[in-house]
Amino acid sequence: MMFCPKCGSILVPKQEKKKNILSCSCGYTNKKPENIELKETFKKDDTNNEAVNADHESLPLTEAECPKCQHDKAYFWLIQTRAGDEPETKFYKCEKCKHIWRDYN
Repeated sequence: MMFCPKCGSILVPKQEKKKNILSCSCGYTNKKPENIELKETFKKDDTNNEAVNADHESLPLTEAECPKCQHDKAYFWLIQTRAGDEPETKFYKCEKCKHIWRDYN
C-alpha cells in the first residue's frame, strides 16, 4: 500500500493511456509505480446461522401459522440482518414441525 507524499491519503490504481498509475484525490500521480497487486479477502459470517439454530426452549412462544404444517404456535426471535436504518427480521420456528421461516414486516 502506498500513500500520497502530498496529503497522506492512500494512492489508488488507475489506468491512464493504457498504463497503470497510482493517483490521489488531491491530484498527485505516481507515473512509475512498483508492481501493483490488489488483494481482497472475505470471511464467512456465521452469526445468522447461530441465531437460526438457537435453542427454541428459551425463546418466546407466539401465535403464528406455520406455512408447512399450519400449526398455530411458533417460537420467534429478532435479528438485524440488513442495514441499521432498516427494520430487523423476525424469525419463526414452528412448535410442532420445527420449520423455520422469516417475517420481514
